[in-house]
Amino acid sequence: MSLTYKDAGVDKEAGYKQVQLIKKFISKTHTPRVLSDIGGFAGLFQLDTKAYEEPILVSGTDGVGTKLKIAFMMDKHDTIGQDCVAMCVNDILCQGAKPLFFLDYIATGKLEPEKMAQIVEGVSDGCIKAGCALIGGETAEMPGFYSDGEYDIAGFCVGIVDKKNLITGDAIKEEDVVIGLPSSGIHSNGYSLVRKIVFEKEKMDVDTYIPELGITLGEELLKPTRIYANVITDLVDKFNIKGISHITGGGFIENIPRMLPEGITAHIDTSVIETPVIFNLIKRCGHVETQEMYGTFNMGVGMVLVVDKEELAGIKQYLMNKNEKYYVLGDIRKGSEGVILSW
Repeated sequence: MSLTYKDAGVDKEAGYKQVQLIKKFISKTHTPRVLSDIGGFAGLFQLDTKAYEEPILVSGTDGVGTKLKIAFMMDKHDTIGQDCVAMCVNDILCQGAKPLFFLDYIATGKLEPEKMAQIVEGVSDGCIKAGCALIGGETAEMPGFYSDGEYDIAGFCVGIVDKKNLITGDAIKEEDVVIGLPSSGIHSNGYSLVRKIVFEKEKMDVDTYIPELGITLGEELLKPTRIYANVITDLVDKFNIKGISHITGGGFIENIPRMLPEGITAHIDTSVIETPVIFNLIKRCGHVETQEMYGTFNMGVGMVLVVDKEELAGIKQYLMNKNEKYYVLGDIRKGSEGVILSW
């Protein structure tokens, strides 16, 4: 008996169909500097080196973590791609980089072209929000490796910044001010704890309507991660932003110190934050200590910036003019703790 690749669980025809379905989403992200089209062995992007004295490429890679489980439970896959883009793009923004292009990798046990197209549509939407081009990717069909209906997604982003404008945190000093930009919810970190509390301990379901949220639990948990490219890029262009921290896994406690030089501590007053209801729900249902919450989740702040106090008034006015909400979280002082939180 003659065997085929399809007999082994890999459907090449489904792969061809997927390519046709995702072409329109990919092309929406392309700029004149994209020199390749879908189907090649590599993505091509032409750098505008004339715009930079000493151009530095900044790269980042990440995935979505166990938030994918929520997408599986709801059978909703059109936003998870934005999460993947956001996790990568927001990281490179911390160095002052402007996002240029993005690539994705999706692996699944059985290729379902329509589902994969939904995922890539979300990636495309995220790239448009980030101002970068989706120039390539890979979809791997791996029978026997993933459970039915499941997949994983990871992304890779490259941005550019002039060396003189690179944000390293080295210039942060005493009396600088700490500003926070609101998150859109949980984003893409802490979902292992979330799932343990709401599904295992509380026996809730994704279709459970939560009156204090005004939506179902699943709808809240699947809210896409906010992409901060527009506001951060503008702020970096117009003001002296000394440090930026993306509040991801490890929350405030792990991420804020990552942008600070030695001997410096950020003092944060968490009482000024309008913490989204979902975090209060998780804390209450899981009896989670406040310190643990701020060491796991973003608690309503997705990006933290350090600026000179002399520039604070101008930054506040600019953000207000752009209808961008912000929190003045605290200030920078001498110390070895990295971050001290008060509530």
